[in-house]
Order: sequence, then structure tokens, then C-alpha cells
Amino acid sequence: MTAGSGVLLVLLSLSGALRAHNGALTARETCKAGFSEEDYTALISENILEGERLLKVTFSSCLGTKGMRYETNSVDFKVEADGTVFATRELQIPSEQVAFTVTAWDRQTAERWDAVVRLLVAQPSSTHPARKPEKGKQSAALDASQPPNDMLLPWPQHQSANGLRRQKRDWVIPPINVPENSRGPFPQQLVRIRSDKDNDIPIRYSITGVGADQPPMEVFSIDSMSGRMYVTRPMDREERASYHLRAHAVDMNGNKVENPIDLYIYVIDMNDNRPEFINQVYNGSVDEGSKPGTYVMTVTANDADDSTTANGMVRYRIVTQTPQSPSQSMFTINSETGDVVTVAAGLDREKVQQYTVIIQATDMEGNLNYGLSNTATAIITVTDVNDNPPEFTASTYAGEVPENQVEVVVANLTVMDRDQPHSPNWNAFYRIISGDPSGHFSIRTDPVTNEGMVTVVKAVDYELNRAFMLTVMVSNQAPLASGIQMSFQSTAGVTISVMDINEAPYFPSNHKLIRLEEGVPTGTVLTTFSAVDPDRFMQQAVRYSKLSDPANWLHINATNGQITTAAVLDRESLYIKNNVYEATFLAADNGIPPASGTGTLQIYLIDINDNAPELLPKEAQICEKPGLNAINITAADADVDPNIGPYVFELPFVPAAVRKNWTISRLNGDYAQLSLRTLYLEAGVYDVPIVVTDSGNPPLSNTSVIKVKVCPCDENGDCTTVGAVAAAGLGTSAIVAILVCIVILLTMVLLFVVWMKRREKERHTKQLLIDPEDDVRDNILKYDEEGGGEEDQDYDLSQLQQPEAMEHVLSKAPGVRRVDERPVGAEPQYPVRPVVPHPGDIGDFISEGLRAADNDPTAPPYDSLLVFDYEGSGSTAGSVSSLNSSSSGDQDYDYLNDWGPRFKKLADMYGGGEED
Repeated sequence: MTAGSGVLLVLLSLSGALRAHNGALTARETCKAGFSEEDYTALISENILEGERLLKVTFSSCLGTKGMRYETNSVDFKVEADGTVFATRELQIPSEQVAFTVTAWDRQTAERWDAVVRLLVAQPSSTHPARKPEKGKQSAALDASQPPNDMLLPWPQHQSANGLRRQKRDWVIPPINVPENSRGPFPQQLVRIRSDKDNDIPIRYSITGVGADQPPMEVFSIDSMSGRMYVTRPMDREERASYHLRAHAVDMNGNKVENPIDLYIYVIDMNDNRPEFINQVYNGSVDEGSKPGTYVMTVTANDADDSTTANGMVRYRIVTQTPQSPSQSMFTINSETGDVVTVAAGLDREKVQQYTVIIQATDMEGNLNYGLSNTATAIITVTDVNDNPPEFTASTYAGEVPENQVEVVVANLTVMDRDQPHSPNWNAFYRIISGDPSGHFSIRTDPVTNEGMVTVVKAVDYELNRAFMLTVMVSNQAPLASGIQMSFQSTAGVTISVMDINEAPYFPSNHKLIRLEEGVPTGTVLTTFSAVDPDRFMQQAVRYSKLSDPANWLHINATNGQITTAAVLDRESLYIKNNVYEATFLAADNGIPPASGTGTLQIYLIDINDNAPELLPKEAQICEKPGLNAINITAADADVDPNIGPYVFELPFVPAAVRKNWTISRLNGDYAQLSLRTLYLEAGVYDVPIVVTDSGNPPLSNTSVIKVKVCPCDENGDCTTVGAVAAAGLGTSAIVAILVCIVILLTMVLLFVVWMKRREKERHTKQLLIDPEDDVRDNILKYDEEGGGEEDQDYDLSQLQQPEAMEHVLSKAPGVRRVDERPVGAEPQYPVRPVVPHPGDIGDFISEGLRAADNDPTAPPYDSLLVFDYEGSGSTAGSVSSLNSSSSGDQDYDYLNDWGPRFKKLADMYGGGEED
């Protein structure tokens, strides 16, 4: 052995398990596209057969493995679609490892991922039982102190002393296999690492990597002095399937004495997980009548154990089927894929609508003695197909319909269909195949009951068809399934009776038009306007009457409909429109109930020459000198061609002055011109007769009188103002007389106004006592209220006299005085009559007096508001003259003689002394 070289002895236990099958770990990690390992290592034999499967790489993609493709950079090894690496030919692997790259790439996104595959040749421990290391080579030997299944392996030296070439090795370090779920005791020794340099210097051993100094921490440990490596707790392959550690050897000062070596530790899978179904309940469906072998559904169970070993190989089987009709085994399942298919015929939804199947999944390739099992429920629904044609519940149906009615349901057709209700396989469709060539009926489907409703869509006539015999066929909305034939019960007959009803009479020719000349005499037969009763099988009579005859010109025979004239028909009547007179008649039968129809008769009246022409205008104006202007006249005729123009215009011979003063000339067939014949005609109004004759056969003539005003005209040919007045028929003397009358009328109006002013002034200056005829107050005052007589004595009668004292009068505010108070100042011989307001202001006069009385604090009570219509009873006074005066002495009335003739009667009564 050369100086400076060292040997590492590794003690390990061989189990023959492969490292590459770790699918459960990646399933638990977060979805990230890539290989589950960057470096796959497998222990293989020295000789490999063609097609031999070596290991399986696992690729994880968030989008699934569909569309993924694997490639290698080696011609000796290929990768199947599921990731299995196999040999393409027989190979003999050298003692060194074989490494190549596996590439996974997505054909859709063109992304690529790479992983390294290392194949290590496993050699038995007895190959070199006691070889000692030679100079420049590596060697291995059994350590007698280890258990018999331990193996001593060298620490690999990758370079020779001169560093130019690799040295040959006798051994390579195979992976270390550790079974999961080991019961211990722990820590449990896995391997011992030793360098031959520990003979010269003390060596310290350590391990690094996931499971040692990286999480999960301290799964593996190593004795730094002896190099023994231990596992400290039970392993779980489903948690982590492999570990990659590195062993290090340093001296006491921490200096590296050996290059680190790689240690691969694989967890050997145990069957410690049951298969788990993705769903506990699966729902599938299959059409009824499906043939054996029809696919139904797929169930899937996953096993967390290694799928490349029997621990993770799941097999399926059907445990039970409910119901077991028509066979106990209607379905079977593919033990490997979980596909459920039919295995027997006879699926009938009308008998069994749903099956419940219990499916069991067992690992260990389905070995019930050693494998673990789990179950799930598959519910299989038998879907409906149209394998049952609809059938009528009766062979014949009957109905009846009144004639002349539509949208009436006359019969309901009921059917039976065993398919799924309210589906296209159940929905009925009806059609009439015979018996209705004119299309009087149609059949509509009730969406709820599926019944067929025979409906009248075109009115039927009892007189034409008394009954119908229909043949009806029913089918489904969906076509029948293959091999299913229509039933003879899918056809039925429908008998429909038509009921006769009383139909209204009708006029065959409506509107009926006749032509005749106007002016036919009364009683002339025009036509027979008769109606037809469609009820041929009823003995009924038809009666006629008028509905509309605007001019009351016609009469109709109530029995036979003969129409005669009741008056002379005049084409020029206001009831004629476009030469047509229109009347409406009613025809009614005596059926039960009675029915009636109407008809219109149109009479086209042909014109006759029964209207003489007339002239327009009726009045005209012309200058008194000829040649200045003329009068244009036209003829109008109520008739129509050929009983109108051209017209003949001429002046009569009598009186002779007409032809002497006037002349007429024809302009065209309808117009003529009237003008003066003489050199001068005195202004005035003249009646000019003109004879006009039409062109009818025979012709009619008419003498029309035109009032023509002849007036003086100016140089433009227009009548002057004076001339217009003169033309009205008034001479100069008449005009002067009219003006004088106007002046006289204006003078009379002026005098009347002056007289009214004077009279108004006199009214304001009259004294209080006036003639009763001139005093309007007696027409206003009310004297039917005379107080209460003797019982109304609560006031002092002396207050009715004018008070002697004047203080209360002098102390009053100006403008507030009563009209019956004594005036302030020297008293005249008689009371001064207050100014009487205008007769139109009587209301103001009364209101002013009332206001003065209301505002007078010295006024006696009840002065203005006494009620005199009740005099009481038991008066001590014999007469009004017996009333005692409050003043002493007799009143002197002689001054009344000085008041004029109007007070003469009062002076005679009171101033003439005492009567005898």
C-alpha cells in the first residue's frame, strides 16, 4: 500500500430493493413540475437481458402526465411512457457504475426536465473473501468483529498518486436499504465507516445531508470515533423513500484526510397502507337494453405503498349487487383498471331503475389472505330509452261539435306509455292519418296528462258533413329504439258528430247593385232582394224588413223581398253619393232562437234633365257709360252631362226696354257677358231678365233676373262714392232730406241732455217736503213694523220732538249728523230739506243715515230700528190725535201757506182752525 493512501471499510446490509420507486412522497408535496429525484440510483446484476426493466423514474406535473414524453442520451436504455427504464439489448455491465440522462419534455409547451440515472452492479460479499490490498489498488476484507452479514468496503480513491488516471477498484459502495416500520431497538446500526489512515492518526467521522444535519434532523447518527452509523427511529417510506448522505473523515485538527463519499439509503416498503378510493360513492349510468360489454363507469383506488411492488398493486372485484335481477351478475369490473362494464343482458328501466354495487379494492395484487382491502359504493342508474311505443287506452273514441264553431275540443284521447314520464321517450305526438281531407281538425297534446285534444280549427257545416270518421296515430317525440316496432294499439278511430244549429239567412248577392233613371213614379217595382236560409233540413220562413232607408224612398215586401219605390227618387238629393243611393235590409227566420242576416242594396240613379239652369251672380255693378266694363255671368245646373251645357243666353223681348238698354254676348258654352247698349243710362238699380237654356233632351229654360247697379265711374272704371249712393236708387233731394233728418236728430239729443242736467240740478236743490210723487223714499221705506203698542213703552215719547237744547248738536264732530236733527244756527221757518242723493245712490243714502244713527250717542233708543208691526192690546188712546204732546200749547201750522201750492192741502188741514 502506498504512503498517504487510505482505506474505508463500510459495513452494510444488502436487501436487493430498488431506490427509484418513490411515488407516494411526491404526491404529498406541493405541486411542482419536475422529477421526484435529481439523481436516481439502482442496484442491478452484472448481466442484463434485453427488455429487462431496471427502475422507474417518477415525473410530477400539475397538468398531469398526458402529453409527456421521455428520452435518454443512451442507445442501450429507453424509458416507457410510465417512466420505466428498460434495456434495449443484452448488456454486461462493468464493475463501474453506468450513468445516463433521462429527459422529460412537454410536447405542448416544449419545456424539458433532466434527471441522472446511475446503475450500480451489486457483487456478493464472498467474491473476494480475504483479499488484501495491493499497492496502488483498493481492497476490501471482512472485519471479524462485525456480524457475519457485514461487508467491508474500501474508501474509494478516485485518483492515482500522479493524478493522471483513475485507479481500478475492487468494490463500489451499494445503496443502504432500511426497512420501514422497524420495531428497533433504536438506535440501530446500519454501517461502519473506517479509513485505513486511522492506523496512523486519530480520525473523526461525520455525516451530512437530509436526515443528519438537515431536516428532518438526527434521523441518522454516527459515532465519530468508531465510524458506526445508526438509524435512530422507525422509517416511513410514505414520508420519505430515500436519503442521500455524505461521509466525512478529518483529523483531530479538522483537516480533511479523505474525500467525502456518497451514501444512498433507501427505505424498504412494507404493506402498511390500505387502498383508498377517491370517492366513497360513484355514480354511473347505462342505457336499458345495453348489450354485454357496455362500459358503465370507472372506479379508482390509490395505495400509498410502492406501486412497483405487490404492496401497492391494487386489484378490484365486485362484492355484492342489489337488486339481483334479472341476473345476480349484471356487471363485472376490470381488476386492474377499475372499469365497470355490463356482463349480462336484460337491463330494463321499467323493471329495475337503479343498481347498487359494492366494489372492493385489495393490494398485494388482490391476495385476500395477505393484502389490505377497502370498499366503495357504485350507484348505477338505468337510463330510459324509447323501447315502449305509446298505446291508446281504447280502440275508438267519440265526440260531437256544433257547426260553425272553431277552437272547440270535441274529444280527449288517452294513451299509456311505460317510458319515463315527461321525457322525449314519453311525450306523445298525435296526427290524423285519414278521415279529414279538408283539415277541419287538429290534435294538440296536453303537456301534463299527455292526452290528445281533438280540436276544431276550421268550421264544419252540418248541411255538408253530418259526421266525420277519423283515424288517429300516436307516436313519441323521440324515435323508437332500434329493433322496437310500433304497436297495433298506437292507432285508434275517432267518430265526430256534427250538431245542426239555426244559421242566419244570408243574401247571395251582397252588395246588390241596380241601375235606373231618377224620377221613376211611386210604386215602381225595382227588384227582388231575397235571402237564402242555409238550414235546408229545417222548415223555416224568412221575413224581410228595412234597417236603413235614409230618404224613405223604398218599400220591401215582408214575404218575398220585392222592393218598390215609396217616393220619387231624385239623383240631386243630399242622400245620393256618387249617383248611388244605399239601403240596408234585414232577413230573419223563425227558428229557435231566431237568426237574421243583413243585405245592402245599392241603386245607381241615371240622370234625367229635370233641373233648369240658373245664372250667377244674382247682383252686379256696371258703369253708366258703355264700353268701360261689362258683367260676366255663368250658368249652373244641378244635372250632369249631357243635361247641362253648352247653354244658350238671350234677353227677352218683353219688356222692350231690356233689349233697348242691354245686350248679351256668349263667351263659351258656360259663360256670357252682359253690357250696356245705350250711350248713357241713369244711375240706379235695374232688374235685367236673362233667359238661359241647357242642352238636355228635352232642353229646359229658366229666366233669371240679375240686379244691376248702374253708377258713375272714374277714369279707371270704378264707381265713385257719390255714384255708389246714387246707384242705390236715391236722388239728390232724397240725400238732402236724409242729411236734414240727421241734423234734427242730433239737435233733439242735445236738448234732451240739457234738460236732464237741469232736472238733476233741481233734484239737488229741492227742500225736504216735496211732492210724494217726486219723493222716492216712500218706495224704499218699510212701514209694516209698528212696534208693540201699549206694551212697548220703555222709552220717552218726548224724545220724538226736537230737543230744545243745542249743546249736544254743537258738540258733535263735523260730518256725523242725522237728517232729522235740528240744524245748527238760526232756525228757518221750516226744516231745511237735506240734499237727496241721485236716484241711483239710494243705497248709499240709506247707509249714510244708518251710519249717522249708529254713531250718535244722544239718539233716543229704538230711533231707527223700531218694529211697528205689533201694537199690543188695551191702548188707552182712542186715536192718534189723542196722543199728548210733550210740548205745551198748540202747534201753529200757518206757515204752511207760505210753502207753495204743494203744501196747500196740509195748510187747509192744520192751519184753517178747528173743525166743527
